[in-house]
Amino acid sequence: MSLKNPQRYTVTAALIYANGPIHIGHLAGCYIPADIYVRYLRSRGAEVAFISGTDEHGVPITIRAKKEGVTPQEVVDTYYTQIADAFEELGISFDVYSRTSKPVHHETSQEIFKTLYEKGAFLEETTEQYYDETAQQFLADRYIVGTCPVCENPNAYGDQCERCGSTLSPTELKDPRSMLSGAKPVMKATTNWFLPLDRMQPDIQAYLDQHPDWKTNVLGQCNSWLKEGLKPRAMTRDLDWGIAVPLPDTDGKVLYVWFEAPIGYISATKDWLMQQTGKDDGWEKWWKQEDTKLVHFIGKDNIVFHCIIFPATLMAEGSYILPDQVPANEFMNLEGDKISTSRNWAVWLHEYLAEFPGKQDVLRYALTANAPETKDSEFTWKDFQTRNNSELVGVFGNFVNRAMILTQKFCDGKVPALSDLQEIDQVVLRELAAFPAKIGEAIETYKFREGLALTMDLARLGNKYLADTQPWHAIKTDTDGTTNRRVDTIMNIALQITASLAIVMEPFMPFTAAKINMQLGAQTARWEQAGTPDLLSAGHVLGESSLLFEKMEDDVIQKQIDKLHEAKRQNELASKVIPDLKPEIQFDDFSKMDIRVATVLEAETVPKSKKLLKIKLTIGSEERTVLSGIAEHFKPEEVVGRQVLYLANLAPRKMMGMESKGMILMAEDRDGSLTFVQPGKQIWDGGTVS
Repeated sequence: MSLKNPQRYTVTAALIYANGPIHIGHLAGCYIPADIYVRYLRSRGAEVAFISGTDEHGVPITIRAKKEGVTPQEVVDTYYTQIADAFEELGISFDVYSRTSKPVHHETSQEIFKTLYEKGAFLEETTEQYYDETAQQFLADRYIVGTCPVCENPNAYGDQCERCGSTLSPTELKDPRSMLSGAKPVMKATTNWFLPLDRMQPDIQAYLDQHPDWKTNVLGQCNSWLKEGLKPRAMTRDLDWGIAVPLPDTDGKVLYVWFEAPIGYISATKDWLMQQTGKDDGWEKWWKQEDTKLVHFIGKDNIVFHCIIFPATLMAEGSYILPDQVPANEFMNLEGDKISTSRNWAVWLHEYLAEFPGKQDVLRYALTANAPETKDSEFTWKDFQTRNNSELVGVFGNFVNRAMILTQKFCDGKVPALSDLQEIDQVVLRELAAFPAKIGEAIETYKFREGLALTMDLARLGNKYLADTQPWHAIKTDTDGTTNRRVDTIMNIALQITASLAIVMEPFMPFTAAKINMQLGAQTARWEQAGTPDLLSAGHVLGESSLLFEKMEDDVIQKQIDKLHEAKRQNELASKVIPDLKPEIQFDDFSKMDIRVATVLEAETVPKSKKLLKIKLTIGSEERTVLSGIAEHFKPEEVVGRQVLYLANLAPRKMMGMESKGMILMAEDRDGSLTFVQPGKQIWDGGTVS
């Protein structure tokens, strides 16, 4: 079972490859849930280290570098900065956001590898792997592409098919080819060091059995691997980018990225302490003391590495605590399709922040409310708009604004005194008192959607209370001018609800919570103070009120939808393959075609046909009629008067009951649009083309 009453928390969010920007799938998968959890723990006064960073080794980095014509270091430098800045602007409250290219990470990873090596934890084995003779390099899984044996996708990777999702090994691919040179790879012997997961399976099974409270998707994936039987896994690779294997005569060999990347959490902790004090003293309490709770926030594609391989590494080392919880989320899809970096089908965080300034919390809210906690979910811009307009503007923002405006109007902008509680007041105060515990329980059990929904229910409680008590009517009956007016009690309770909302909403929407506190003129309060009836003292002067959220109009949302589809279209065009040349012909074959310059005299659409235009053209003194399938590309009036190239001796053909003589020559652009093949200047009508 999970650790009871931990003294501190080490919370990690997945180390993402520094080979591209952050998108909403990453955010919904682990970063926003991790930030909610950490902010809640801090509000409770817990001792927390929130650790993350970029994974700067591995094949995706080198593939991006090759594609852009730069060095791997230039790639990771660019994307580390972009990712770190975007996270900070979104309010992800890391204690440290480090990098696996830092010397402290290299040293920590090599130290753990040497410890395992000296303890005899590795198997040294010589195996045959794919080798590119042209590039003179062994090929990691992602450097090999071929035809998927499951779905026949011709561009499946050596470790996974992105079309059908099948996990593969390079030798399973049909017609494999190297991504470096395009050549067919050969098998060649190489020596590497393997972690014997098969021998460690009983210990791994026992570890997993201690955590029956883990999410179903996490245990299900782990048990599937255990059922199939774990196999030794290489902890080194033959590559030129990564952390060098710290053994003699191992040039050209690096640590397997999934051996060293999770160690990045440990090295990042050291980095954090060194940034604070210049020394890494004290890092062990976050990683080696049994009263520390270690929680990994990840997406489902990283479950095996964080629940089997990394714990196995730590078990073999012997002095580290093991993960206590791994609340992995499923995937978030986008507008009916899987998010895909390679296809540019994504909502990129840095672009969102630039195009929706000041609306970080709207994105945090939408992604949390629709988080893929138990199954894949889907982000749509229309749902994003609805959640903003109906829920944030219409419910949450509406209540806070009414509480502030009515207090300004009826109570001179000061918190009024509470007195003469009626039953409705007492019921609402009891409900208010119960909310923080329910919201906290949802967060502690990683049910962030539920926690957010409960927080919104508290705002709904406030709206209902104002609607039921109607302070705008109560003020009319309070005529004695004393401080015991009914409206004072109503507005006091409404403001106490508002102050509690600032506390319980802070983990989910920190910028909004800060705005509420600014309007209340209050300091950030601790979690245990939420739900109490005296957060704001009578006579306290409120700050200036303003709207928390703005309505999003249809044109703003449609612009994002159009942008998304245009990006996808441009990506498809860029990857469009030029058709193969047709079989070779002789000059005599070409000389049989009589190509003339013709001028279009008339054009009209053909009834009952979407594609055909009826065109009358002239070649010299002769007029001819042609049926041309260009109606979806040109209007009739757009072609009249054009000079075109015309195949004059093509045998007549009947279409739609009309005879078409010859053919107008067209060229197809990359996007499928048609262009007239025409002379560059006015030419003698009827002249031949040679």
